[in-house]
Amino acid sequence: MRNTTHRWGALAQLLHWTIVVLIIVQFTLAALAEDLPPLKKLGMLARHKSVGITILALAILRLAWRWANPTPALPETLKPYQRVLAHISHALMYVLLFAMPLSGWMMSSARGFPVSWFGFFQLPDLVPKNRALYEALLTTHGTLALVLGVFVSLHAGAALAHHFLFKDDVLRRMLPFTTTTQGSER
Repeated sequence: MRNTTHRWGALAQLLHWTIVVLIIVQFTLAALAEDLPPLKKLGMLARHKSVGITILALAILRLAWRWANPTPALPETLKPYQRVLAHISHALMYVLLFAMPLSGWMMSSARGFPVSWFGFFQLPDLVPKNRALYEALLTTHGTLALVLGVFVSLHAGAALAHHFLFKDDVLRRMLPFTTTTQGSER
């Protein structure tokens, strides 16, 4: 369940892969909403907002779990600049996982559209209704989505490079039901 110095634990893996799937769902929901008639678009965007709030909650849990558990060490074979890039890219991924849903929530608030979580409860507005702020947040949210897409692609590419080019355990230690050469701690 817990992380070790060689492997991500089951909870960290579950949170990681759930967030990955939900990010894919988010991009899909946003793309599908584009061409829908107004009422159907609102329904699709309501689901998009709920999934975004779920990602925010899971990112908070993931970060708290990461702080409370050891983090598997980076491979010894990495050069110093690669270590710096790994730390910076992970930090920026967390920033984006927080910024995306928060910017969407603020955007909805500024537009005067309430944010609820799958209809179970309504969240408070983060900012007052304001058309200019809405327009700025719409641009911000779209830009952050593009940046997140780039970082997710880089992250996946780096994991695949570690697996196929560098032949280390970086990818395997985040995959459930696999073992690592460093040990099979779970």
